[in-house]
Amino acid sequence: MSSHHEPVDPDHYRKAIGRFATGVSVVTTKAGGLDHAMTVNSLTSVSLEPVLMLISVEREARFWDAVMECGEWGVSLLGADAQKTASWLSTRGRPLHGQLDRVPHHRGEVTDVALLDGALAEFECRTTSTLDVGDHTLVVGEVVSLAIGDDPGDALTYYRGAFGRLV
Repeated sequence: MSSHHEPVDPDHYRKAIGRFATGVSVVTTKAGGLDHAMTVNSLTSVSLEPVLMLISVEREARFWDAVMECGEWGVSLLGADAQKTASWLSTRGRPLHGQLDRVPHHRGEVTDVALLDGALAEFECRTTSTLDVGDHTLVVGEVVSLAIGDDPGDALTYYRGAFGRLV
C-alpha cells in the first residue's frame, strides 16, 4: 500500500507550532567589533555533563554570520517586562549599528558578549558543534558561565503569535 501525501504547508505548520508555549530570550554575540542580537524562542538545554545549550539560527539572518565567526554567545532569559526589547530585537531589517543602544546591558566576564540587564538568568556559551538542518543551523554551546537574577518575577512567553507572561 502506497501512502502518498502532500508536503506540509509551512504557514499551516507555523500556526500549529505556535500553540506550543515557549519562553523568550535574547541571544547575543560580537563580530567585526559590533554587537549582534536576536530574539529567540528556540532554546534548548541539551546536557548536564558537560553543560550544553542549543540555539537554532536561520542561515539567512545576519546573526548567523556573526555567531559562526565569533564562536561565543550569550543568552538572556527575559522577564515579562521585557516585551519591548523582545519586539525590537526580533524586528527584521533593524539597524545593525547601535541596536543595543536602547537596551540596558552589561558584558559577560568570560566572553565579553552583551548580556541584558534584569534578565531572569543569563548564560555565556562557547560553540562546540553545529548542524545544518533545513534553513537553520543548530548551534550547540558549552555553558562557560551563568548567573541567576535576584528577583526573577514573571517570565515572558510566546504563544499563538503573541507575547504573554507566565507567573
